Amino acid sequence: MKKFSIIGKPVDHSLSPTLHNYWFKKHNIEAHYSLLGIEENNIKNVIDKIRNKEIKGINITIPYKEKVVPYLDRLVNDAKITRSVNTVYMNDDGEIIGENTDVYGIQAAYLKEIENEKISNALIIGAGGICPSVIVALKKLNLNNISVINRTLDRAIFLKKKFKEINIIKWEELKSTIKNFDIIINATSLGLKNGKNFDFLFENYKKKLIYIDIVYNPMKTKMLQHLESNNIKVFNGLDMFVYQGQKSFYLWNKVNPEIDNNLINLLKSKLND
Repeated sequence: MKKFSIIGKPVDHSLSPTLHNYWFKKHNIEAHYSLLGIEENNIKNVIDKIRNKEIKGINITIPYKEKVVPYLDRLVNDAKITRSVNTVYMNDDGEIIGENTDVYGIQAAYLKEIENEKISNALIIGAGGICPSVIVALKKLNLNNISVINRTLDRAIFLKKKFKEINIIKWEELKSTIKNFDIIINATSLGLKNGKNFDFLFENYKKKLIYIDIVYNPMKTKMLQHLESNNIKVFNGLDMFVYQGQKSFYLWNKVNPEIDNNLINLLKSKLND
């Protein structure tokens, strides 16, 4: 039985076990996927288990997407650009590989929906592990006017060293700057089930604003509900989650699983529990 896990803190909200175990069963793969909530000092131990073939592969979620990098042998593809990793496995040469399937997830879930919209600028809220993936995905859409706002300014400044073209906005300017953007992406955990929310609801935004919330549990955060009720085009994080998981599954199993209605209904039923 091949073992897979997702590591992070917290991980209780994650539907990754539901997603991957559904596909394992559908494709008759003898494998099991589980949650693995760990402290940062346990990251190396988990990577060692992949090296020792006790675990076949892992996904990484908040807050370890960047912190896992020093324990890997090599980054490939989008992970080389973002230095943010959400999928890890051992290749045929015994190397521990870090890959980023978040960029693909964002592209597949949202960017095809908005590529025909007139978008000249974007605001990313948050400068954590998912933010580099959002930046790269937007740049692949040829959108280069990208601003980042983060509660901790130092984190945003550090990100600018990697992506010199981004603009940095101070957190206290969030309310007043919303009106300037065509697309806003919440790349924080604000709104996450059993977590903190924004301490205010957006006002004074563009009538044709597009709002993307990376959070998928709950399916509709308070901010997303608020904007949707005001006829703003909104997207939650579920589609991105499914698409990034599809690519992870392929990297591990060399099988491209189908995203079917039964799967989507299963995931939604878990979110409604």
